[in-house]
Amino acid sequence: MLDLIRLRVLVAVAQEGSVTAAADSLGYAQPSISHHLRQLESEVGVPLFQRAGRGLRLTDAGAVLVRRATEILGHVDAAVAEVETYAGLRAGRVRLAAFPSALASLIPQAMAAFTSQYPDVSISLVDAEPPKALAMLRNNDVDVAVVFAHADTPDVGLKHVTLTTLLDDPLYLITSARNADAANEITDYAGETWIAGCPSCRAHLLTACNRAGFVPRIEFETDDYVAVQALVASGSGVSTLPALALHAHQNPGIRAHRIPGERRTVSVATYGKPPLAPAIDAFVSTLAAISDSVRERFELDGHL
Repeated sequence: MLDLIRLRVLVAVAQEGSVTAAADSLGYAQPSISHHLRQLESEVGVPLFQRAGRGLRLTDAGAVLVRRATEILGHVDAAVAEVETYAGLRAGRVRLAAFPSALASLIPQAMAAFTSQYPDVSISLVDAEPPKALAMLRNNDVDVAVVFAHADTPDVGLKHVTLTTLLDDPLYLITSARNADAANEITDYAGETWIAGCPSCRAHLLTACNRAGFVPRIEFETDDYVAVQALVASGSGVSTLPALALHAHQNPGIRAHRIPGERRTVSVATYGKPPLAPAIDAFVSTLAAISDSVRERFELDGHL
């Protein structure tokens, strides 16, 4: 295989017309230029130059190799320049999957901060609950997955996945504001009608009720946290929601009461070992910074 350095020397000598001039243009010592030329001629098996005094003249074979070498080096230089745009975040992409309440709270802030700093990096996103988001990550359909887990969530599907914690998302009891004197303890609502998400998305509610010593009577099912709040505000039942959902939208007709000790952990998932692609690494860092500010707000707010 022909050495790129030797091809670059060949082209320089052909363009400059002498070893001395080529050495000056490349910043090499003259003996180094002569060595590279001898090695290249040895590799191809034919003379590439005719020596005439202090000058050099290309042979027919040398002219062919110079033409092809110029093309090759042009492609190599273009490839290096293109790759460097990714390193400098003048190009690249981030494909993101996240669950709904993160898409309505953390992600818009992170995207705004990221695109203002790296406008040439494209971002695409898809709404996906954690199991689907992790599957997409493993299948290389996305680069980043924002997911959540409860304390008793099994570590399934995490092989080769790196999880970085963003924040703890506190859980709130949601009741109607129609009754200003309504109780604010979850145990006080054991006999009430409950509104919950789909069977795979209601773990936080079931866990909180189980720890409070009862099984909730679920009569309404929806994964839309805006609809949950509207139903609660109408007096149709009570529910639980994480702080991120309330951070994204809070119906004025509800009251939110923090449930002590109940929370879920929100994390960002990437695939494989570091280092990450520059654009992905930069987005994860931006998301972590946004999450820090939201976490501080959660820590300050005893209620919403």
